[in-house]
Amino acid sequence: TTVPNVPATDRCAYLRTHHHGLTPAARLPRVEQQVCLITGASSGIGRACADRLAGGGWTVIGASRRGTSGAAWDALVMDVDDDESVRVAVASVVEQHGRIDAVVTAAGFGLSGPVETTPLADARAHIETNFWGTVRVVREVLPHMRQAGGGRIALIGSLGGLVGLPFQAYYSAGKYALEGFGEALAYEVAPFGIEVTLVEPGNTATGFTDNRRRCDPSDVYAAVNDRAVGVMERDEREGIPAEAVAKVVEQVLTSGRPPRRVMVGNADERLGTFAKRFMPHRLFERLARGTLGV
Repeated sequence: TTVPNVPATDRCAYLRTHHHGLTPAARLPRVEQQVCLITGASSGIGRACADRLAGGGWTVIGASRRGTSGAAWDALVMDVDDDESVRVAVASVVEQHGRIDAVVTAAGFGLSGPVETTPLADARAHIETNFWGTVRVVREVLPHMRQAGGGRIALIGSLGGLVGLPFQAYYSAGKYALEGFGEALAYEVAPFGIEVTLVEPGNTATGFTDNRRRCDPSDVYAAVNDRAVGVMERDEREGIPAEAVAKVVEQVLTSGRPPRRVMVGNADERLGTFAKRFMPHRLFERLARGTLGV
């Protein structure tokens, strides 16, 4: 299909109205509706994003292992740990809707415990979902976005991917990896009209806290582990609502010039990431210990 001289932000709309020919009306979505695939949509930030985007007129497909659905969006069973599950799920979205205009990767879970005593099997499983799960989904949607002439990818990172969290080292490791992945990916796909944004929430009040997997800290670390994780979980429960993150995701997906990174959280959390850049590390870590419970 030859795309006329239309703005990049309108290219997807043009392609979907001119590329499908005589697609039966029952299979053709409304022209003004963009199609967004969201992982981790069964709860937390993923569900908040699905609800908000669906309320804003998007066609939303919310993916999760359980296939939980919302009032205004469709459910999709997808296990981001499984190559074939992701491949089949993405293919089904494209078959039904003809395209994927945006993807939000919110699947993941928490893991706490000392580096020394956390079983490597648990650490690997954690990184498998939180990092490689995102990679699988992105790899599957990229060919469809390229063929459509553009798309939006919102990677749900964390301020824990900018500042290391004691006793959540593997969580921080996965989010740090996501930072580098997203930044490198952005260079590669920019020529195809695909925009990548890392959304970096701070403490957010969701079921993520109660569902965190906790590893035995052993007697050596038990006291400080329990104190630090307790402080961080308290701050999470008192954090911003998931809907605040969803609002920022919506802005990212509809912006004419989306940012590469956007932080979401209270002012102190955002200030902390800037302080880390400019303060001597010993001074920064001394100040951070109280905040992090160590």
